[in-house]
Formats: sequence, structure tokens, C-alpha cells
Amino acid sequence: MGLTGTATIVLHTHLPYCRLAGRWPHGEEWFHEAMLECYLPLLSAFQGLASELGGSLGVTMNITPILAEQMKDPVMIANARTYLADRVDRAERDCERFPAPDGRAATARFHRERYRASQAVFEAAGGDIASAFSRLEASGHIELATSAATHGYLPLLDDDDAVRFQIETGAASHIRNFGRAPRAFWLPECAYRPGLERELERSGIRVFFVETHLVTGGKARGKAADAVIGPYPAATTVSKPAELAPQCGTTFRPYSVGTSKVAVLARNERSGKQVWSASHGYPGDGRYREFHKKDDDSGLHYWRVTGAGAGLGEKALYDAPAALALAREHGAHFTGVVREELAAHEAQAGSPGIVMASYDTELFGHWWLEGVPWLREVIRRLRLDDSVALRTASEYVHQAAPLQAIDLPEGSWGEGGDHRTWLNAETAWMWPEIRRRQTAAKTLLAADTRAARQLARELLLLQASDWQFLVTTGQAKDYAIERFRGHLARFDLVAQTIMAGTEDGVLAEIERLDNPFAAIDPLGYAAAPPRGPASRSVPPVADPANLTSRVDPANLTSRVD
Repeated sequence: MGLTGTATIVLHTHLPYCRLAGRWPHGEEWFHEAMLECYLPLLSAFQGLASELGGSLGVTMNITPILAEQMKDPVMIANARTYLADRVDRAERDCERFPAPDGRAATARFHRERYRASQAVFEAAGGDIASAFSRLEASGHIELATSAATHGYLPLLDDDDAVRFQIETGAASHIRNFGRAPRAFWLPECAYRPGLERELERSGIRVFFVETHLVTGGKARGKAADAVIGPYPAATTVSKPAELAPQCGTTFRPYSVGTSKVAVLARNERSGKQVWSASHGYPGDGRYREFHKKDDDSGLHYWRVTGAGAGLGEKALYDAPAALALAREHGAHFTGVVREELAAHEAQAGSPGIVMASYDTELFGHWWLEGVPWLREVIRRLRLDDSVALRTASEYVHQAAPLQAIDLPEGSWGEGGDHRTWLNAETAWMWPEIRRRQTAAKTLLAADTRAARQLARELLLLQASDWQFLVTTGQAKDYAIERFRGHLARFDLVAQTIMAGTEDGVLAEIERLDNPFAAIDPLGYAAAPPRGPASRSVPPVADPANLTSRVDPANLTSRVD
């Protein structure tokens, strides 16, 4: 069989800024868990595949700038090392606590060995896994994409300067942390509005990604229209999915966006549902590890999903060898899905196409323990399949340049396919606060000073889409509100420092707590002439000069519990 098309796997890797912002259940623990269960196993899998197969693995891995900054931070690295050692110790103690013939004994040894393996990968990289991923890109095995600096929800920032600053700061951070200018860009939450492609083009971006329905039109599809395997319950704000006018586009080909030279790829619907659908995706199989039930003493997992209707008290014990064998079976099945999708498209269109399969990285290994061996099996099988080419996103659009332009509508991969997860009755109050400070920043960021650099950091941090997302989903509502108001308060204190022309101890404490983007350029914020905000469904802003936060500005204590 000849070549029927190309497959590319796009992984979106993001966590909010959680350095010195609490531990369990919210805060740095997010980073430590993802490091142990997801990032280190993935790094090990890619390194093994690179050695085994050589050449491109067809993986474009977005590591958001704010996550990369934390991966490179000495405090985060030291705390991650402590966390890894603690997990190894817990597993070792469980191996003693559960001797054979206890049904948990084999699983305790399984956890101990995988924790030790992750610890060894971490130490081999000197704790700097960002540089380890960078080396895989330099050797041509993967591609590293970037995103907006703090994962700001770009369509609702409602200010071209704010959007540009998020994008340009993100690109500069990527170059600093990975040593190479980014070519691919993950729009935070896959949220697009017309005109964003021009800002991406200015930053040298070649390709970005959107959810299915923005290219195909019609009702919201893909992740936006189905329950999703993962950390958060479904949002309660959705009445019905958004429905767009019919489009002529297909997910099997790239398009130039508008009049730009930037290409867009949309997520293939079938390949997405096979993995992340809560109703029929692979991770829901009863033989896989159950994430939500943990041992009361060690916190380790000893149970399997068992069945969709099984309560936590009804979970059967986990069988690691059986689950890993199933992951290989599912990897083989997914390879067949990709082949079928590409063959059907070629038969209909008369030319090869592409399947772009994109997922949240944290699904693999963290929420779905067997997801990393599954992905390893998929990549290996696709590389050995003569009918499918594996390419990174930028490789593909370079070799198969778009032949047609498309005008994309607004939308996202959020619940309902539009902006409602981030703009609703529970989050509407946040947007005037953000806009008020964006307006103030145009005046206050007039010089490259220590205080101006910190003000720019606080502006980016309060713009993060995570705060609205966590409020809407309800999983960490109080924590998200506290974090958002904390950044408002710090912005206002730094603003007062700038207006007073002083640099006091308060500024030093804020710098200690919030230190990403060491090379940030505050003069870049309003480098272009101010452009009035576009018309959008965001509540009107009160007097921009009134920057008083609704928290005690003196409360700057970090939340390391």
C-alpha cells in the first residue's frame, strides 16, 4: 500500500503559575504530580523512541511559557526533587506493608519501580527537563510549540496591545528557555477570534491549532461537545452547544487563515473521541487504573476503573500487567483508526490528507496512567506503517503548504464551543478588573525599570485563563478567586510604587513570590499606538484610574502550606 496521508500528534502542556502558591490540594502539588506521572514518563518514552526509531516522532509538544518558566525555576526543581523522593519512599513503605499474598503487593512494587524510573530520568536531566525536551527538538525527533505567556484567554482580553504582549512575551520566553524560535503556537483553550493570525504572523509563527467546528462549521464538535476524561467536572453554565454557519473546510488539510501566511490545523474528531471521550474513550475501560480512589495511608492507587457504574467502594484491585497489555491493544486499534481516516479521505478527495490528533498532555500518565505506554505504542506502529507518514505540525505545513485560505469564526474548545466557560455569571466581574489594569499599564509601563518589569508580570499573571476556568468548573473556585485577587492586589501595589517613584520592601516581597519572565520587556506592552478596544460582550469598565483591589494589599504571604 502506498502513502495515504500524514499523522501528527499535538500535545498541549500547561499548568497555571503555582510557584510558592500553596501545596495540597491546590498549588505546587499540581506541578509535582504532573512531573512524576506525566512529564518524566513522556520524556523517557520519547528518548527511548528516538533511540529506537530515529527521525521525527510526529509529536508537536506545546509547553506553555508559564509552565516552562516553572520547569526552569530552581525553587520548583528543588521542591520537585523532594516530592519525587517522598513518593519513592511511600512506595517502598507500601512494599513492606503489603507482603504477598496481599493483592496489593505486586502493584506496590509496580509503583515503586515506575517512581524510581521517573526519579532517575529527573536526575539524569539535572532536574532541567525543559532542556531535555529541547535536546529532543534539536535532534529532530519532536517539535516544541509555544503559547501565550500565561495562557491568557486572548479573545476576551479585548485589547490588541494586551494580546500582542501575551504572544510576544510567550515567544521570547520560549526562545530563552528552549533556544529556538517557535514555529507552532497553541492558542490558549483553542480560543480564536479574527485577527489573531496577524499577531501570530508578526511573531514568526507558521501554524496554530483550533477545534473541529471552527473549520467544519455546524454544531460544536470534538472536545467542546462531549464529556471529557480528566480533572474537572462538566461546567454547569452550558445550555446547548454553539452552532456556526456551515464551512467548506475539512480537518484533513491545512488552510491559510485570512490574508495571512499562517496555517491552521483542526483537530480530527474521531481520533479525539477515541482517547478523551468519557463515554467511549480508551481511558474509561474497566481494566485501567482508577485515578480517584487512593490508599488512605500512602496515597497510592491500588484499584482499577472496574466499570462505569462502580462506586469508589466497589472498585476491584488493579492488575498492572493486564492494563499495560490492554494499552498496547488500544494502541494497535488507534493506529487502525488513523489508517482508516486517512484512507477514507484519500478515496474521497483524491489526495493524501492529515490527521491531527491533539490532547491535553496531562491526560497521559496522570489521569490515564497507561496513556504513556499507549502513546509509545501508537508512535512506534505509525512509524513502521508504510501507508502513514509521521510529521510534526511545522514539518507538515512546510512540505504541504496550504492551497486555500479560510476565514475562521470565533470559538474555542471549551464547553459549548464558545467563550461561555470563561465569561459567564460567575466570572463576569473579573473582566472589568483585568481591563482596568490593562488601561493603566499603557501609562505605567513607560520605562524599563525594576518596578515596571514586576507590574508587567502581575498583569500577565492576572490575565491567565485558569482563574475563570477553575471558577466555572467549581473544582477550585475559592482558590482561583484568591489567586486572581492576589495578583490584582500586587499589581496595584506595584502601580503605587511606580507612581510614587520608590522601590521599597513591598516590591522585593512581590518579586520573591512572582518571578517568571526574567527578561520581560515592559516597553513592549504599548509599543504600538493605542487602538480602541473592539466591541465585545464584556461588562463596561469603571474609571480606569481606580485600581483599588478587593483584598487587603498588605496580605502578600505565599501559600506554602
